[in-house]
Amino acid sequence: MGDNHSKNWMNQNETYITHPTFGLLYRVCVVEPSQEIFTTLYAQRLFFLVTVNDKGVTFEPKTRDEARSIVESRLRKLRRQGAKQEYQQLNDIYQRFFQ
Repeated sequence: MGDNHSKNWMNQNETYITHPTFGLLYRVCVVEPSQEIFTTLYAQRLFFLVTVNDKGVTFEPKTRDEARSIVESRLRKLRRQGAKQEYQQLNDIYQRFFQ
């Protein structure tokens, strides 16, 4: 049941955004309330730190290593805060995208 539960959770929370040049991007994870990491839908080689604020949406290109570092930083923060469920969910995503 664990695999199905994880798969269902992921399917319910899939988020996409359209980049003006690269087309459809898939959300990897939320970093902060107004920042998320997205990747290209198929290759998953291009990453973007997407920020949403009053002025609109900005796409900041990131290398795979930079994106991994951002996610690792978020994992450390969640671990310090004791947010076990959110940490585990993000760690699963980390394993899928960066290991």
